[in-house]
Amino acid sequence: MGKEKLSFKEVHHSHSPKTTLWWFFLVATCIKVLLFPSYRSTDFEVHRNWLALTHSLPLSQWYFDETSPWTLDYPPFFAYFERFLSIFAHLIDPQIVHLQNGLNYSSNKVVYFQRVTVILSDLSLLYGVYRLTRNLDSRKQQLIWSLVIWSPMLFIVDHVHFQYNGFLIGILLISLSYLEEGRDLLGGFVFAVLLCFKHLFAVAAPIYFVYLLRHYCWGGMVRGFRRLLIMGGVVTAVFASAFGPFFHLGQIQQVIQRLFPFGRGLCHAYWAPNFWVFYIMSDKGLAFIFRKLGFNVQTPTGSFTAGLVGDSSPFSVLPQIKPSVTFIMVLLALSPCLFKAWKNPQPQMISRWIAYAYTCGFLFGWHVHEKASLHFVIPLAIVAAQTLEDARHYFLLSIVSCYSIFPLLFEAREYPIKVLLLLLHSILMWSGFSAQFYDGAEATRVPTANSKKKADQFGSEGNSGATVKKGFAIGWIERIYLIGLVVVEIWGQILHPLLFGDKFAFAPLMLISIYCAFGIMYSWIWQLIYIVKCR
Repeated sequence: MGKEKLSFKEVHHSHSPKTTLWWFFLVATCIKVLLFPSYRSTDFEVHRNWLALTHSLPLSQWYFDETSPWTLDYPPFFAYFERFLSIFAHLIDPQIVHLQNGLNYSSNKVVYFQRVTVILSDLSLLYGVYRLTRNLDSRKQQLIWSLVIWSPMLFIVDHVHFQYNGFLIGILLISLSYLEEGRDLLGGFVFAVLLCFKHLFAVAAPIYFVYLLRHYCWGGMVRGFRRLLIMGGVVTAVFASAFGPFFHLGQIQQVIQRLFPFGRGLCHAYWAPNFWVFYIMSDKGLAFIFRKLGFNVQTPTGSFTAGLVGDSSPFSVLPQIKPSVTFIMVLLALSPCLFKAWKNPQPQMISRWIAYAYTCGFLFGWHVHEKASLHFVIPLAIVAAQTLEDARHYFLLSIVSCYSIFPLLFEAREYPIKVLLLLLHSILMWSGFSAQFYDGAEATRVPTANSKKKADQFGSEGNSGATVKKGFAIGWIERIYLIGLVVVEIWGQILHPLLFGDKFAFAPLMLISIYCAFGIMYSWIWQLIYIVKCR
């Protein structure tokens, strides 16, 4: 009497993984398009200016131009990328790429054009996450795709605030996919390309160096030396293609100065939730106590709580921090991971190691931006579906990291957007992890009367019984901490304005940084323990 109806699972699996992935991307694109009219940060004008200077000026003037305060401070490959985009920008509206008349240009044409370039550049993210998940089962694939492609942090930072993080992290994921496949030469090549797009990814370079040296080059004098020369030649060729023209022009020192402006100070205007938040607050607490005790503690000329970026670290009591100190601290934090990568270079561990490296850079680095948490949150999404403990850790980290960038969108009209994105992401994670780890195979069995009788006879619980599914759950400490985020938000949005008005305007931001720093520190410790214990 006719064909039988297909079950949901059969319909679900009738689509190829690639088709399903494109649907994920299409949904994300629709959301991104809806965000076109939203708030734009100064980074929007930064990238528009880079379009103009790379289009209007010869290459020899790119790293010298100061027409705008938003000078070029990314490596050459990103400058070449901007030059490529400027070709199309000029066709759409020549004023976009005009060095003088284009300053602070904000017509609909330039807004739509730059927003679209970010969406299209996210194709690298799509390809990277596809390569990393193509050998997984469909449930894990779709869980990871939802965490990465629908990341609320990427929506907020790239498609509202405005940057190209998805594009760059996509290149990182492509590199990791090659390493996981054992194709080390291609993995090293792609990572070298990434560094020539954005040098801040270099925090993971020590892990790459040790892993590739041990996994790719090690194994006999002749073979090892030959492979070392090959890898070195590939990396050198990449850097030569990026920096070679500027080296030929005698401008390499100017380029380096633009890439590493250490005079910006230890912390960004809005404190990233890292170790230095505790250092700053300790200094201020000690200064307050010593003044009460009668000691003459001078107030520094620079002030962190004013949200300003100074040329030095304005500490009153504790030692001043220099870039070299942060560099040493990052290396020390990386050392257990470097040891593991040398002792047992496992391709399946490389994503964890790289995520840990970026966590170390975020916590202990110099002049860290709060947006840099994307560098470890997205790679950790790849491993979040492996174990229940990974899922619990990622659930907390993802929420805390997303909440920590809320101050980037400070206008009232964007408030519902960021809250809704985080809530939807939390619900999606909860349902996704519940489906992954608490299906019929991992359900709790409730003993029946017969099974209890058998258990009494044999001294153990019987195997038969009623099956009851559990939902995804986190520990009570994690629950209390996440509830604390709600309290912090209520204080900043309602109670602080009611009690203090416009006074202490930076205090709510400071509270967010301090509270979220505990969550990020927890994640770092969790990752460190996992890496040390893992054989």
